[in-house]
Amino acid sequence: MTNTQSEHNKVSDDVFDAVCAMADRAAAAQAKLAKATTDVKNGLLNAIADALDARADEIAGANALDMSQAFDDGMDAGKLDRLKFDVTRIAASANDMRHVATLPDPVGQVVRGFEAPNGLRLQQVRVPMGVIGMIYEARPNVTVDVIALCIKSGNAAILRGGHAAERTNAATLAIVGDTLRELGFDDALVASVDAYGREGATAMMEARGHVDLLVPRGSARLIQAVVENSKVPVIETGAGNVHIYVDRSADLAKAIPVILNAKTQRVGVCNAAEKLIVHRDVAGEFLPAVARALADEDVVMHADEVSYRIIGDANIRDIKLFEADEADWGTEYLALEIGVRVVDSMDEAIAHINRYSTHHTEAILAEDYGAIERFTKDVDSAVVMVNASTRFTDGGVFGFGAELGISTQKMHARGPMGLQEMTTTKWIGYGTGQVRA
Repeated sequence: MTNTQSEHNKVSDDVFDAVCAMADRAAAAQAKLAKATTDVKNGLLNAIADALDARADEIAGANALDMSQAFDDGMDAGKLDRLKFDVTRIAASANDMRHVATLPDPVGQVVRGFEAPNGLRLQQVRVPMGVIGMIYEARPNVTVDVIALCIKSGNAAILRGGHAAERTNAATLAIVGDTLRELGFDDALVASVDAYGREGATAMMEARGHVDLLVPRGSARLIQAVVENSKVPVIETGAGNVHIYVDRSADLAKAIPVILNAKTQRVGVCNAAEKLIVHRDVAGEFLPAVARALADEDVVMHADEVSYRIIGDANIRDIKLFEADEADWGTEYLALEIGVRVVDSMDEAIAHINRYSTHHTEAILAEDYGAIERFTKDVDSAVVMVNASTRFTDGGVFGFGAELGISTQKMHARGPMGLQEMTTTKWIGYGTGQVRA
């Protein structure tokens, strides 16, 4: 038994050793990929995308089984929506992979450089991370996104996609593996520990020296478990307790469609709005109007004392209105629910957001440029939107083709993570025989 494994005793020797061996095979395959030209990597991505399209029925059939099982197990509507990977969504993922193929290759890019007084030329260049582990839940599109980004950035991928999507991910990885072998690459470049269940995820967390970087993506509980227990370096992606602040200078007619889109377009995603904060000066006029619009979309509202009174007095038919408690302000609903609060000032709104936010995405709806500038500077989140839906926080929208996740930490990467965020750097010094005095 290795020292690392024996210290924690969370995973059997057999599983730990199998996952480490898997990661080592991935590292060997990654060493070959790291030497591949941009054209070779792009050709590989396009070939995989074509194979996904050609065999989409296989993946969709596996997904139908996963969806049926998840429904029978009581999975909620938001998570079922994330789990769905039908032919249409497969085609969209394949197109995202083709888009990644068109993006600049980050590997080898010079970040900065200079020449020392003695003539030594120094350059900092981008290089792959190595073996990237992903732990995520019920998101089969993430499997394709991670593969696309890893291949383009010269990395290997070890995946734990979760029990709910196990059939879907297995079908996807089988197609990817076939394509890798056909083009002369080792299929160990993309591997899954799903066969080992939760032990596989634990082994990934323990596999320091085998896995170079671990990225959790999913519920707050999953992310917290990985951050707290992993011996492998972690980039923390965050849950989305996302806020929209309606300033007293907001265009109220413009605000309602933005709020409806942010809350109801897709409820089970991390960039969906979960809290609505309204300045007192416009609350009397705005809250009844936005509440009617939310009620029409069957959204449940958890309101503080002031907003509860204003909305309640509007006598809105079929409204689902409840008094909020302290727990509501920190809750990511991932459902047709929203917390509503009235504040006396922007300072109060910013203080509330910075206290309860998961630092993912916040939005301000305002026409006052000074208010916008203060909000964007003082709100401590990875992304701040101005007069736009929070749903735009997405690697595809940001031009990345796909995303590894939305980082809510403050080291290395923050916000949507694309190709550049999947590289590290090395320094290269070019000399002509210089020695240091």
